[in-house]
Amino acid sequence: MSFATILSRSQQGLEAALVRVEVHVGSGLPAFSIVGLPETVVKESKDRVRAALANCGFELPAGHITVNLAPADLPKEGGRFDLPIAIGILVASAQLPPGPFDATELYGELSLGGELHAIRGVLPTALQGMRAGHTLLVPAMNLGEAALARHARVLGAATLLDVCSYARGLRPLTTATAPADDTFARSSPDLADVRGQSRARRALEIAAAGGHSLLMIGPPGSGKSMLAQRLPGLLPMMSEEEALETAAVSSLAGRGFRAEEWRRRPFRNPHHTASAMALVGGGARPRPGEISLAHNGVLFLDELPEFDRAVLEVLREPMESGHILISRAARQSEFPARFQLVAAMNPCPCGHLGDATATCRCTPERVAAYRGRISGPLLDRIDLHVEVPRVTHVELARSSSAESSSVVARRVADARDVQVRRQDCANHRLEGAAVLERVRADAASLELLGAAMQRLALSARAFHRVLRVARTIADLATSDQIRVEHVAEAITFRQLDRRVGGAAASFISV
Repeated sequence: MSFATILSRSQQGLEAALVRVEVHVGSGLPAFSIVGLPETVVKESKDRVRAALANCGFELPAGHITVNLAPADLPKEGGRFDLPIAIGILVASAQLPPGPFDATELYGELSLGGELHAIRGVLPTALQGMRAGHTLLVPAMNLGEAALARHARVLGAATLLDVCSYARGLRPLTTATAPADDTFARSSPDLADVRGQSRARRALEIAAAGGHSLLMIGPPGSGKSMLAQRLPGLLPMMSEEEALETAAVSSLAGRGFRAEEWRRRPFRNPHHTASAMALVGGGARPRPGEISLAHNGVLFLDELPEFDRAVLEVLREPMESGHILISRAARQSEFPARFQLVAAMNPCPCGHLGDATATCRCTPERVAAYRGRISGPLLDRIDLHVEVPRVTHVELARSSSAESSSVVARRVADARDVQVRRQDCANHRLEGAAVLERVRADAASLELLGAAMQRLALSARAFHRVLRVARTIADLATSDQIRVEHVAEAITFRQLDRRVGGAAASFISV
C-alpha cells in the first residue's frame, strides 16, 4: 500500500472539525511535504516525525511523501497532527497494518525520541469524536481528560512504539474511567468564618439562590473579598452537562483536566490591570478569556473602579447573552460565558466615605470621578448592591454563631429546585414576557414597584431585575406568590439607583 488515511480533528473554538490525514508515498526524489492550510507548527511536524520514526527503529520511506490535511480550506494548528502523520506514513509504507485504525481518531505531539506529549483542547475533541461513534487514541497525559466524554472509547499511549505495538496486536493500550460524581466534595471556605455582616450574608444567599449579580461596597478590610470567596460553596453542584462545558473551556485554554476540579464551580479573580482581551479572550488563534473560564461559576472583580472603563464595558453583552463571539479576519470563535458577576469596591478613593471609624478626605470631585468609572449601563445590569460596613473589634472577638455554608447551601438548593420546576432555569435567566408571566406578583407588590420606579428613576431593565430578585426572595421564603415584603427587600438592594443628595454623600446614606 502506498496510500493511507488517518482520522483526526482540528480545533476551532469549542468546535472540532473532522480532518482526514491522507498520506501518499510515491516515487521520485526524496521529499516530504504537508499541504492543506497548515500553520507553522504543523509544517514543522515533518521534522519531528522524521526524527521520531528514526529513533523508534522505523524507516522513512524513500521517495516523495505527501501529506494532505483535508478539508484543504480549514486552518490546521498545533502539534496534534504529529501522531496521525507518523502512523499514516507507517501504514502507507506497509510497516503497520491499517485495520486497527479504522474509525479511530489519533492525536498527539511527538518528541524527537518518540514520546507523546499532551495537547490542549482534548475534551471538546473527545466529545465530537464520541458523537461520531469513533474510538479516540490520545497521549497518556490526556487520558483522564478525554475520559470525561463518558460514552466514548478512549485509549492512551505514552510513546509511538506503544501505538505500533497495539496496531500489531502485541500490547493493549491503557483505558481510563471518568471520575465518579461522588468524588466531588465541597472544599470552599465556610460562610461561618464571616463575623457580622448579616445584610451582606443575606445578599450573598439571594445571589446564590437566583444566580444574580452582586456588587459589594465598603471600606478596605470589611470582608468583601472574604464573602465573595464563599459564594461558590453556596451554589448547587454543577450538572454533568455544565461540568463538561466548564471542563471543555478549561481544556481549550491549555489548563487541562484536574480531577479535584470536576463538577466544582470555577472562581476567577482577575487583577484590575487585566486588559479587555484577557477578560473576553482573543489572540491570533482565539482562546477563551476570564469570563469564559468563569463559565457556570463566579467572576469576581475586586476594586471594580480600578479596572479600565473600556475593559468593564465589554462585560455588558456577555452578561445578557451568556456567550462571547470573537471575530478575526480569517475566522470567528464563539465561547460560552454564562458567569455570575460579583464585584467589590470602596465607597471613595481613600475608602473611608461613610466610615464611622475614619475620616474621609476625598473632595466631592474625586468622589464623583471615582464613581464615574463605572458606567450607568453596567450598574444597571448588576442585580444586587449591598453595603459591607467595617466590622467592630467586638464582633471580631466574639465566637461565631453564624450559619455555615452547608446550611445556607441547602436553602439555596431548595430554591433552585423550585425555579427549575417552574421555569426550567434560574430566576436571573428569565427574559422579556417570561418575567411577568413567571414571577406571580400580586397587585400590591406591583404597585409598590411602580412607585419605586418613579421615585428612584429605575430603568425598564432595573424594573425586571427587581422583579427577578423579588421572585428569588419569595422562593427562599417558600412563597408561591411575590408579596409586598419581597419587593420591598428587593428594592433595598438597588442602592446605586437612588438619587443621592450632596456631592459628598455616601453610597448608602440617601
